[in-house]
Amino acid sequence: MSFSTQIDSVLSSPPHELAAFRRLLEPLGDAALEELAGRSVALTRRHFGRTMRMFAPLYLSNECVNNCSYCGFSRDNAILRVTLEIEQVAAEARHLAAEGFRNILLVAGEHPKFVSGGYLRQCIERLRREIPSISLEVAPMEKEEYIPMVDAGAEGLVVYQETYDREAYREFHTAGPKKDYDWRLDAAERAHAAGFRRLGIGVLFGLSEWRREATALAAHLFHLQRVCWTSQITISLPRLRPAAGSFEPRFPFEDRDLTQLLCALRVTFPHVGIVLSTREPAPLRDAMSPLGVTMMSAGSHTEPGGYTGQGADQIQRTARGKKVEGAIPASACGSTQATEQFSISDDRSPAEVAAMLRFKGLEPVWKDWDAAILRNDEGSKMKVEKRESAEAVSSVS
Repeated sequence: MSFSTQIDSVLSSPPHELAAFRRLLEPLGDAALEELAGRSVALTRRHFGRTMRMFAPLYLSNECVNNCSYCGFSRDNAILRVTLEIEQVAAEARHLAAEGFRNILLVAGEHPKFVSGGYLRQCIERLRREIPSISLEVAPMEKEEYIPMVDAGAEGLVVYQETYDREAYREFHTAGPKKDYDWRLDAAERAHAAGFRRLGIGVLFGLSEWRREATALAAHLFHLQRVCWTSQITISLPRLRPAAGSFEPRFPFEDRDLTQLLCALRVTFPHVGIVLSTREPAPLRDAMSPLGVTMMSAGSHTEPGGYTGQGADQIQRTARGKKVEGAIPASACGSTQATEQFSISDDRSPAEVAAMLRFKGLEPVWKDWDAAILRNDEGSKMKVEKRESAEAVSSVS
């Protein structure tokens, strides 16, 4: 059964493993939190060594048909929007590759007219020549729609539930296909069935009470570990940041809470990757990087064309899904930037973040995957099968 059919009963009557995780979230004194952090560090070193996987988001489009109260791309926001053309996407990717990245997350607002399956496939096929690891953070799809993405070269899919609180979810998602809570919740399982080798989930903290959200996130993780066991799973713990629309967090989630949650997740899920993005300020990222984090972004932009200015002459202003005529003077187009999804907090360059990690005794890893690995595995398997077949024929003769 899919997680959407189980989540309510699991949270109302938590199994032993989930109850044990929930106890790790109870208020802790300094000594107890330090002890939990020590356990987290030890488990991270045991299972991940001192490596830190580096990635960068590449925004394709900020067009969106959904109305989400907290999101800068929300349909009703009067913002500057653009969808990059394929070669413009390639130019952004080349810039990121020059900075060292070989792991890129393609991000887009949810708009089937601008960000179709065909468009995404073209982006993947164009980038896989230079970028060995490509993941997607786009509108949830059917399994059959995901398969062409995998065939084109995408290896990862990220879908954040935003909030596991059904009532809050209904309040914050007022229009568009994203209103369907269950459809979004089961996207990771459909992606696994389609063949994605990496799955990412997460919560946007600030929409509901953090311990409740964390418990639901852990329940989701337990479920995915059982049913999607052939995929690597990562989790992200983003906090709300300023964005168009000026939405304010409804619930506090302080630095100490984030630290405790990260360590509790590592102790409970020793093999799961944990992501810490540039939403968080540099001093906090520096302090948390050795505790249990295994994946970090750096030098990020959250608007299409943010790295090289691609698409600047194609930007248009829209409000409530309609173009606002005459909103951008033609003379300003060349210097206008599309609106970002949210403002980042750590604006250091990738090189500066990598230097920080090395100072902490960690090793930034820019590439840990290539499709040739699978080809080599398949080739080796074929060689073994041919050798065994030849040996069998020889023994008969």
